[in-house]
Amino acid sequence: MRAHSLIFRQIIRDLHLDLIYGLNTHVHADHITGTGVLKSAFPGMKSVLSVHSGGKADHFVKDGDKIKFGHESLEVRTTPGHTDGCVSFVSHAHRMVFTGDALLIRACGRTDFQQGNPRTLYRSVWEKIFTLPDDFMVYVGHNYSGLLQTSIDEEKRLNPRLTKSEDEFVQIMENLHLEYPKQIGR
Repeated sequence: MRAHSLIFRQIIRDLHLDLIYGLNTHVHADHITGTGVLKSAFPGMKSVLSVHSGGKADHFVKDGDKIKFGHESLEVRTTPGHTDGCVSFVSHAHRMVFTGDALLIRACGRTDFQQGNPRTLYRSVWEKIFTLPDDFMVYVGHNYSGLLQTSIDEEKRLNPRLTKSEDEFVQIMENLHLEYPKQIGR
């Protein structure tokens, strides 16, 4: 994450922007956030996390909160299931949502360690993300397929896990048998 943070820092400087917030969709032991690096470059920046994250931040948010900056705002929607502290950030004005790992492109975050719960994740996606209008663009936390964005409509129709029933989804998630992240001690 440090390399990405350095790239973001340079872009922010090149564009002569003032970084007010570093928004974190969640905290997980298999990766770190870049807000520490960004905060050292932009001391006025406030790191933002869910009240349920268990992490350290300057500002904690809960479901329904609004993060305001300039003439813009983002609505906070709690989307637990990947972790207890997952949140998504919705820009109604720009018809987009930043989902972190709750919803990925044709996938979703894993639920087999560190507060993961497949039933909770399924309900979060269907109740907090898929209730947005179909034309909303979705920007995810990880992108393994080379796609840059997706839409609510595409994921409702094409996501191989989330087009299933809740019980089928739980069965899929409980049988992924993914390799345990190397960054986490057992």
